[in-house]
Amino acid sequence: MKILFAGTPAFAAEHLTALMTSEHTVVGVITQPDKPGKRGKQPIPSAVKHVALAHQLPLLQPTRLRLSDLQEVAADIMVVVAYGQILKPDVLAYPRLGCINVHGSVLPHWRGAAPIQRAILAGDSISGICIMEMDAGLDTGAVLQCREIPVAPRETSASLCDKLSQLGQQALLEVLADLADGQAQAVPQVGEPSYARKLEKLEAQIDWTLPAQDIDKHIRGFNPDPVAYTHLDDLRLKVWSAAPCVPETQTSRRSGQPGEILDVEKRGVLVACGIDNLWLQSIQVPLGKGSILSGADILNSRKALFASGTILR
Repeated sequence: MKILFAGTPAFAAEHLTALMTSEHTVVGVITQPDKPGKRGKQPIPSAVKHVALAHQLPLLQPTRLRLSDLQEVAADIMVVVAYGQILKPDVLAYPRLGCINVHGSVLPHWRGAAPIQRAILAGDSISGICIMEMDAGLDTGAVLQCREIPVAPRETSASLCDKLSQLGQQALLEVLADLADGQAQAVPQVGEPSYARKLEKLEAQIDWTLPAQDIDKHIRGFNPDPVAYTHLDDLRLKVWSAAPCVPETQTSRRSGQPGEILDVEKRGVLVACGIDNLWLQSIQVPLGKGSILSGADILNSRKALFASGTILR
């Protein structure tokens, strides 16, 4: 089949790459406009744009996709993966077989922009991939294929995204084969929907009054982007990984006010939370090269900065 592809981040680029190695023909790629770089640097192209340019594919980057943008593209179907825009009805109806979407949740759970991250933040035990027909609603279309996987106890948004990408690529190619053979069957979504709103950078700030278990989910949910953070005086620290203290150990029974540093060991920085304590295992400090530091690194070079009694906010 002739496929028009729309997507933006790395998750989408991996699906585009899978299509490029299949029997199908990608006749065009649509992605978001390049993002402005930091501090006046050159605009940054999306991961999908990199793949499109590498394969010399026709590329569109409209600020707002309109039917007029597609008039020169003859496609049997449009495949949409994390594109970042809601498509208008006339765009959805343009390809001969319509538009299908790869979505990183078990619909109707976590419709919306950030299903993978919201699943980690909520502590879900199950996630998955749905390939659905697109309609005018927000991820409301009938489902062509759904696959579930368990969420591992120490899962991050990054690790779950990798697993769902592999699952999504396999499911997408199967659905396209079924559509080409006229064998695809779509099933309406059933159940109470929930919504995965877009992540905001301010959300990533750690609230130390919460229980350690909730802060741990928070840190895993915002890894790799925008990364959970806290403040030590005027320094903004990014926290890449952490682990709650084991219940009923001497360490877990040590107390302090929320956000108080209790100790530094090779295993990390021990911080008091609203309930229980948390080991911060990987911390990025905006000093020097801004490297990500382990507990051993902090003991060797930054112990004074993380002195016991210091309060993180």
